[in-house]
Amino acid sequence: MPTLTVIVGSTRPGRAGRPIAEWFVERARRQGDFEVDLADLAEIRLPLFDEPEHPRLRRYVNDHTKDWSARVDKADAVVFVTPEYNFGYPAVLKNAIDYLHSEWNDKAAGFVSYGGVAAGTRAVQQLKQVVTTLRMVPVVDSVNVPFHAQFMGGDGVFRPNEPLDAAADAMLSELNRLDGALRTLREARRVA
Repeated sequence: MPTLTVIVGSTRPGRAGRPIAEWFVERARRQGDFEVDLADLAEIRLPLFDEPEHPRLRRYVNDHTKDWSARVDKADAVVFVTPEYNFGYPAVLKNAIDYLHSEWNDKAAGFVSYGGVAAGTRAVQQLKQVVTTLRMVPVVDSVNVPFHAQFMGGDGVFRPNEPLDAAADAMLSELNRLDGALRTLREARRVA
């Protein structure tokens, strides 16, 4: 079974990203196409990029980089859960992406974004530029949560509506379809 890594791209105290990611992870597990790994950047705690050599060389010296590399390398597809900060995505997410290079290659990328009226879509547009540079393939379907606070209960649980559930299911199906196509490229790269 392919592995889907869901990355929580915010570390801010009181963030909505973790409850939104937990909802998405549960939805993905229920769909059953992927083994799901929740990677919370607040728990991973990568420092600002501190490797002496370019990530494409994969000559990592720090244990935190080696651990992050192994985790992303294991993923067959990735979903980035991101808020929108000042029309962009958080620096902590950019830092986590920039730590690695080939580990991202030939993987489908999905996006769950949240924010105000724009629902995080401007952050996703910026992320798409970055992930395509890393030879990832962004799926067309995405989950965009407008005015996300309306879906948060006082207990901190994210309670989506039917259109958000449907969007998650559509994106998961597309991630699974693309993973099948990209698997051949990943396997060829590992043999080479």
